[in-house]
Amino acid sequence: MSAPPRLGDFRRIVVKIGSSLLVDRKSGLRSQWLGALARDVAALASGGAEVLIVSSGAIALGRGLLGLGTRALALEESQAAAAVGQIELGHAYKEALGANGLTAAQILLTLGDTEERRRYLNARSTIKTLLRLKAVPVINENDTVATSEIRYGDNDRLAARVASMISADCLVLLSDVDGLYSAPPGIEGAALIPRVEKITRDIEAMAGSAGSELSRGGMMTKIEAGKIACAAGAHMAIASGKVMNPLNRLGDGGVATWFIPAANPAGARKAWIAGTLEPRGTVTIDAGAARALGRGSSLLPAGVVSIEGSFRRGDAIIVRDGEGHEIGRGLSAYDVDDAARIAGRKSGEIEQILGYAGRSELIHRDDLVLRRD
Repeated sequence: MSAPPRLGDFRRIVVKIGSSLLVDRKSGLRSQWLGALARDVAALASGGAEVLIVSSGAIALGRGLLGLGTRALALEESQAAAAVGQIELGHAYKEALGANGLTAAQILLTLGDTEERRRYLNARSTIKTLLRLKAVPVINENDTVATSEIRYGDNDRLAARVASMISADCLVLLSDVDGLYSAPPGIEGAALIPRVEKITRDIEAMAGSAGSELSRGGMMTKIEAGKIACAAGAHMAIASGKVMNPLNRLGDGGVATWFIPAANPAGARKAWIAGTLEPRGTVTIDAGAARALGRGSSLLPAGVVSIEGSFRRGDAIIVRDGEGHEIGRGLSAYDVDDAARIAGRKSGEIEQILGYAGRSELIHRDDLVLRRD
């Protein structure tokens, strides 16, 4: 059997933390555990990795501060608990990461932020900017405004959506279990599954649905997260967080279940652009731009000869050369009207023409797939 992946080999890592790891129902926040986790994050960052944290815990913290106990909460009580707990949670991460020389940033997401294209692009851009500035984004579902009809219901799938959104190459789900077992761990003969190459019906059958007292997620949601992450080209690990320095332990070959994707994030994204998205328009480019694309450059407005179709920022569009041949597909950085206004113009003129400082590329090379005939 192949050796497990090494955490230190990944360049962009999303770490999901369950409520039961962060919050004790009697004593509240587990500050020492969080401090140890922050040291793990700092160690990964010093090795060159970008780390994002998707953290549960706001409702669990808030219900304790409001004296709501462990009973089932009405929706408005959960939202109130989240409003109180989110402040406490954000402060805790600021202190823990700050003690290790890291800057914490808080992002609250709703379902619409990853499902609606424009909001998805804005969230993706914000997160990537924070990573470029060496901050550690701490992300949670915005439970203060989510409703029972529009919500993830667990942060396992939210973490997977985030990993897909920002093209992470690794997702780590820290929980109160140390991986996927062939049967419930308490049953005789139950064995840890160390490696999953493909999520089959047999794998799904091994997953249970019960979560811990403070957590909404069970093993089934982790399997669903694995589907999302692997489809986006990210490795995923389910590992126990019930130890100090859990990321360091995982990096040293600790017990875990690793889900292995069929492609890397860049390859999965390119395949998605080339074969899944329906093109909404076409741009025709000159010979110089076509040569530049062949060398790996982005498509700049200056090389665009004409634009057709009806597309919005983030939509897929076809790129054609002067003879009408399709040479690639990509995601537009502009709505069609703005794209038409800057076509044939230099990138330095964009702000003057549009009245705002947009991207210098019409299609960034990371969002472009060329045909290989």
